[in-house]
Amino acid sequence: MRYREGCKVYNFDAGSLSLSAGDRVIVDSEQGHGVATVVSEPRPEERGPSDKPLKRVLRKATEDDIRRMEKNRELEDEAFRVCQQRVLEREMVMKLVRVEWAFDNSKATFYFTADGRVDFRDLVKDLAHRFHIRIEMRQIGVRDEAKMLGGFGPCGRPLCCSTFLRDFEPVSIRMAKKQDLVLNPAKISGICGRLMCCLGYEYSLYDDARKGEKKRCCQDRPCGKDEAGVEEVMVPPVRPAREPRQGENKAAQGGQAASIPDKKKKRNAWRKRRKKKSGGAGGNEGGGGEGGGQPA
Repeated sequence: MRYREGCKVYNFDAGSLSLSAGDRVIVDSEQGHGVATVVSEPRPEERGPSDKPLKRVLRKATEDDIRRMEKNRELEDEAFRVCQQRVLEREMVMKLVRVEWAFDNSKATFYFTADGRVDFRDLVKDLAHRFHIRIEMRQIGVRDEAKMLGGFGPCGRPLCCSTFLRDFEPVSIRMAKKQDLVLNPAKISGICGRLMCCLGYEYSLYDDARKGEKKRCCQDRPCGKDEAGVEEVMVPPVRPAREPRQGENKAAQGGQAASIPDKKKKRNAWRKRRKKKSGGAGGNEGGGGEGGGQPA
């Protein structure tokens, strides 16, 4: 049974009542008496000694109960408008999602979403003074918001969370990678902004298939060996030799780079030879000048 469309399905003890799907009944819950809708026909269920006893179905809903429930729906709409107005006046960073009015007028629950903690003590005082009822503020997540409000997913069908999903299962990006899906947030995210719940529907099949392929590979040939059974060895890549630049010495052109001390020695020897040649040429010129004064 469920209290509203898109809410979680609970199990109750129907006793000797004959119920069918779609019937409205009065149930005994932890918050008091409430109106619920039968989702499926009663069926026997085996329960262990450690399981908690189920709450009972008191009776089928009468016309007076239906009128009372409709009146509560009107109070919920009014409470939603008043709370929304108070939130805007106080400039509170929160988004009101839904208001649920208890069937026995014991309390009113306000569901909202927010990024962080919200101080709503003054808001609760205003609402309690306005409606003269016990107020409960409950913060929920964006997935719960989508489940309460409902909508349509990218597939064009109603949201899974608001139709048949009872609980939210953890969904990770690893599931999308295993299924070779496009890792585009716009493609794999739902209207709630989180990863789509349907990513986990076929994840186990893909995971088992990958494990089966890896197991068959290891049975055919040990990992690390090729088809002939020869062990595969990782050889580091060889860097290509650098082409010699223009003006480098013959040793560098042959693939052997000359060291810095050898270059200095050659440079010093070249300077000595040049200096020696320039000095000898100057001496000859001087001797020729002196000899020009002697008679032939």
